[in-house]
Amino acid sequence: MNKLTLAPTSKMNSPDFIFGVATAAFQIEGAANTRLPNIWDTFCSIKGNISDGSNGDIACDHVNLWQQDLALIASLGVDAYRLSIAWPRVMTKEGTLNQAGVDFYIRLLDLLKTYNIKAFVTLYHWDLPQYLEDQGGWLNRNTAYEFAHYADLISQAFGERVYAYATLNEPFCSAYLGYEAGIHAPGLKGKQYGKKAAHHLLLGHGLAMLALQKNSPKSQNGIVLNFTPAYPASDSKADINAARYADDYFNQWYIKPIFDGCYPDLINTLPKEQQPDILPGDMTIISQKLDYIGVNYYTRAVYQADATHIFKELPPQAPKTDIGWQIYPQAFSQLLTHLHQTYPLPPMYITENGAAMADKLEHGHVHDQNRIDYYQSHLDAVNDAIDIGVDIRGYFAWSLMDNFEWAEGYSKRFGIVYVDYQTQQRTIKASGLAYRNLILQRNQDKK
Repeated sequence: MNKLTLAPTSKMNSPDFIFGVATAAFQIEGAANTRLPNIWDTFCSIKGNISDGSNGDIACDHVNLWQQDLALIASLGVDAYRLSIAWPRVMTKEGTLNQAGVDFYIRLLDLLKTYNIKAFVTLYHWDLPQYLEDQGGWLNRNTAYEFAHYADLISQAFGERVYAYATLNEPFCSAYLGYEAGIHAPGLKGKQYGKKAAHHLLLGHGLAMLALQKNSPKSQNGIVLNFTPAYPASDSKADINAARYADDYFNQWYIKPIFDGCYPDLINTLPKEQQPDILPGDMTIISQKLDYIGVNYYTRAVYQADATHIFKELPPQAPKTDIGWQIYPQAFSQLLTHLHQTYPLPPMYITENGAAMADKLEHGHVHDQNRIDYYQSHLDAVNDAIDIGVDIRGYFAWSLMDNFEWAEGYSKRFGIVYVDYQTQQRTIKASGLAYRNLILQRNQDKK
């Protein structure tokens, strides 16, 4: 079946439910010569870090093709577009606004408004200015205050153009993948770094929320967190405890301080050198009231007990996407329900969901039935959670277009629009047409 459907009774058919598409600055913008260097520029320059040896210098050339890209977004019929601001494009080393960079985004936001498309703006999607990394990056507490300063200035500059702000996108990825596992920029490896970076990221979130509440009280202001639900490999107590520990380490570590004002209990089991440096008042700042929370979901993880490392992740089972992640939609609805039952959540948006598939452009078409099937099963999972009582207000497909997939370079395609990186030609895939038709049908029904 090459179309996407919702049950006639689904609340996702409501005209108030938001359907959107999402991108991130470094992954699509290019025009690296018109902004300051960031940690991903540096990371890409080191041989072996990126699987195909590529970088983000050109990417999808969105800085030059943005008007064409916004027309493409409008053609999909979506209600909203989630984008990120490149911090190094809009700020100078001296801490002032780079007006040329700010003007680029203002033109973009103004055109979105003419299309009647809501702007969901992420302030930090991993592209830390390199000059701040040179001063310690997210291991330096001062970076949290630099982030708040940037959030303050840019939210003033944008005025009332933004429907929703997210302070951070997936702080787990920035902290764990970037400062502990070392597979993302800046490429630091060591358990002594991960939780320290995570704390400063969350502190920056709280400080930025204060700026947004002051400058942009009419926008929806929140944060976007990613979750990879942890499942035990067996019913044994040891495996169940291992999965619970992994869940606290990778998932709850980033949401619990926001809603409960404290870290999971495992903080007390960590060696002193792995514990974050928490100062008086930090947790109050981090646990600012949110207007919404964004949830990103792609897959689950399965863990078994390990005598040396407490837990061990098992290889993903089939069926899998092209990036090797298990397709397991039931974990999505279970995750949303669990979060709803565990925390006093504000309204929720699914800010990213999608799949990398081995797409082929043939005779001007991309027949990605596997991606359509992925979206159908995951839209159904969202609908199941809504039926149970989870307050979900919108859903964003990741991604609008194929782009620079971080450590995988251009080798993995997540887009509902195919990008030929040689010609920069965009082709809407079958999944993009199915998503468009789902939204247009909803819009037709509500007339």
